[in-house]
Amino acid sequence: MNGCILSIERCSLHDGPGLRTTVFVKGCPLSCLWCHNPESKAFNPELYYLHEKCTLCGSCEAICKNHSITNTHLIDHSNCNACGNCVSACTQSAIEVKGIQMQTQDVLTEVLKDLRYFKQSGGGLTISGGEPLAQFDFTLDLLRLAKENGIHTCIETSGQAPTERILALLPYVDLFLFDFKDSSNEIHKKSTGVSNRQIIKNLREIDSAGAKLILRCPIIPTINDREEHFAAIAELANSLKNIVEINIMPYHPMGASKAESVGQHYLIPDIGFPSDEQIEGWLRAVGNKTEITVKTG
Repeated sequence: MNGCILSIERCSLHDGPGLRTTVFVKGCPLSCLWCHNPESKAFNPELYYLHEKCTLCGSCEAICKNHSITNTHLIDHSNCNACGNCVSACTQSAIEVKGIQMQTQDVLTEVLKDLRYFKQSGGGLTISGGEPLAQFDFTLDLLRLAKENGIHTCIETSGQAPTERILALLPYVDLFLFDFKDSSNEIHKKSTGVSNRQIIKNLREIDSAGAKLILRCPIIPTINDREEHFAAIAELANSLKNIVEINIMPYHPMGASKAESVGQHYLIPDIGFPSDEQIEGWLRAVGNKTEITVKTG
């Protein structure tokens, strides 16, 4: 089964238990205003321009057969097929191609290189994105192959998918890392482009099926750092029978420069990193309302 992969990162400590190899797939149906990984949104390989490395030598423009690069080094992503010729021509490594087509067996071969670390640390494979459920056949096949090889599996998902896809994954997923972005359906639509109703339905389906899950809650100042949202996180978590913990995921502004590098506009102002005091306040706001472990992700 073929899929578009953004990257494979080894020895991750934040994508599930133990040491993990995280496979990031490309493509996401959400349009979160604060997206931390905008280079993972498109479903296809795309150029990534690092302007701070560029010397404006013009070699990329000269070699581009589609005339997708101008002499001011603006990239017309709609006309670019990410052939990679400009990458080879650039002597400053100022252009990259983000995304590569891979077969699930080839991805598994990379994952198996870390098998002994998995066994020693209690780790395994995590599939993240983008949205893994948006490349469903690839994700299902990779999870199936991983379980056949005795590997612990996690999937990080926004939950935005048909419920039947969630149910089909259940036999092959040991732990769901489930994003919960906003408890208000109206605000969720404005800040992500989709309703939260299908997402919450799928979360409850996972819990009802007995699957273990961690609720991951990105907190974005001025958007969802509301007392009523913190109360709703706790209320939702308290209603779930198989939740392991709640992760508070503080906003960081690094997505802005990455969005520019793939020709996207970052849609919220630069609000900077939240302070330690803000984060501690968020943890208390949720933790005081539940006995479930709450920590920063």
